Amino acid sequence: MTEKRWPERWQEVNPGCMVFTPGSSQEYHTGSWRAGRKPVWDKSKCIKCGVCYIFCPEGCIFADEEGYFAGDLTYCKGCGICAHECFPEAVTMVNEEG
Repeated sequence: MTEKRWPERWQEVNPGCMVFTPGSSQEYHTGSWRAGRKPVWDKSKCIKCGVCYIFCPEGCIFADEEGYFAGDLTYCKGCGICAHECFPEAVTMVNEEG
């Protein structure tokens, strides 16, 4: 019997979104599903409040060693919630090429 694997693209997702291996979500780079835009942080505007981190539904935003935030584009889907919630306007969504 062939072991079921998580799909690489959204078109391959099984109906019901079944998880075949518990605890395996970090293995799946869902950033390939991104909607053609990605967040970019402007450190000159960032006040290190972490609002972008709190509101990210994917949990793909992290703080670097200086306390500034950035997104792990391996998991980011480009929803733009981080940019919408960032009141100092340090996060902007930019179109990706390709």
